[in-house]
Amino acid sequence: MLGLKKMNGNDENIDKAELERSKAQFERILKISLIMGIVIISGFIVYFLFLPKQGYISFGLLNENKKAEDYPTEALVKDDIYFYVTVENHFGRDFAFYLKISKGDNDTKLSPSGSDKADLNKTTSKVTLKNNEEWTSKRLKISFLDIGSNQIIIVELWQVKENNQEEFWDILWLRLNITN
Repeated sequence: MLGLKKMNGNDENIDKAELERSKAQFERILKISLIMGIVIISGFIVYFLFLPKQGYISFGLLNENKKAEDYPTEALVKDDIYFYVTVENHFGRDFAFYLKISKGDNDTKLSPSGSDKADLNKTTSKVTLKNNEEWTSKRLKISFLDIGSNQIIIVELWQVKENNQEEFWDILWLRLNITN
């Protein structure tokens, strides 16, 4: 008959011995894999437990009622526009800064690195906040002398480093239509 193999007692013993060796190898590989998995997962846990959390600075504009809502969109020439600026330090260390308040128009370029072709109106004094402290400016005011749409109030946050080196940090703006 085709396909049939005559088995004797020695063949069964060889198959059982081979099966036992394969089983032993599999168990060793499984143990090594489990130990490596535990080591890798433990490493991730230790890494995330001791990894310093990244901090942040919160920076915002408030309306004349110290609320982050109902910002003016229209104003008259020479009218005072009042607002406040707030800064919160959640950086994990002291944060020293000052603000530059500028006026802009359609020619002003706003970018993540600051403003270009804006007229500087005021610079605040240096403020240092400890971690988890917040600061709100005194009431600030600005007015526009020219009629135009897309007039811009620009507030730039500048960090003052330990060596008194200044570094641009962030920018906020508010667009207004100025009428007569």
